[in-house]
Amino acid sequence: MSTRRTLPTVIVFSCALCFFGLGNYLGARQNADTDARFAALRAELAQLRLRQPVGTAGTTLNHTPTDAAAGRASIVDDVKRQLQDEMGLLPLNLLKARRASFVELYSYDDRGASSYGTAGYLGKGYFITVKHGVVALGQEGLADPRKVTSVKLSYKGKMLNAKVIDVGDAKIEVDPGDWAILHVKESIDLPPLETNLAFGFDFADPIFRLGNDYSKGIILSTGYVGQKTPNDLVTCLTDGHPGVSGGGVLNRDGELVGIPIGRMQGDYRFSFILPLRQEMFRKVSF
Repeated sequence: MSTRRTLPTVIVFSCALCFFGLGNYLGARQNADTDARFAALRAELAQLRLRQPVGTAGTTLNHTPTDAAAGRASIVDDVKRQLQDEMGLLPLNLLKARRASFVELYSYDDRGASSYGTAGYLGKGYFITVKHGVVALGQEGLADPRKVTSVKLSYKGKMLNAKVIDVGDAKIEVDPGDWAILHVKESIDLPPLETNLAFGFDFADPIFRLGNDYSKGIILSTGYVGQKTPNDLVTCLTDGHPGVSGGGVLNRDGELVGIPIGRMQGDYRFSFILPLRQEMFRKVSF
């Protein structure tokens, strides 16, 4: 009985001694490896202290300081242009100047009702806008058609009377003929817009829309060109809130390339652009 009890104890004790010895061996080996790594690291650091620090620039070929400065300036300008192209951003100073070229438009009819929109300044007292903002459309065949009796533009806190001097042939809204030219007699101190009639409206081109958004003043919205429609309009991914009709659609150079004229029914995210064409300026004389 005593032998049976002693045997398991001897086995357990022997195993403990084996594991203890193995642990000491592995620990000693690990410490040796660690010491070796530290020694190699110290040697490497000692070598690094003997070397001179160097920047992370490329090699230059006998450039003067002036050449180097010009090269850096060129690189910075190139990076800025690439960022503007990729992000579709207008420089702030250009955006501020273009925003000043648009005014709020208000029209009043013979029923006592009024509506609001936007007009872009072309110079010499001329403005471009949408026909449906200054002419009552869809009145054909009615016994008592509605008529717009006056059009006013908000300019430096004053309301100026504007005369409609030319319109397109639109009979309905959101139509290729939905454009109008206005003129005011008063002297106008606004920066005239630069126009571009050759803009291609390629798919996904970034564009900028400025308009009297919800009659809260001229507000910027950015977006992208969608598709060209069979009736020579262009869809775009930018909001079509009330009041932006007649405003401006600008390209990345800040040139006026079209006017927003409407939106998708029931959806403010997609709107329609009317590209500029020569016909619109037939009665504009500078």
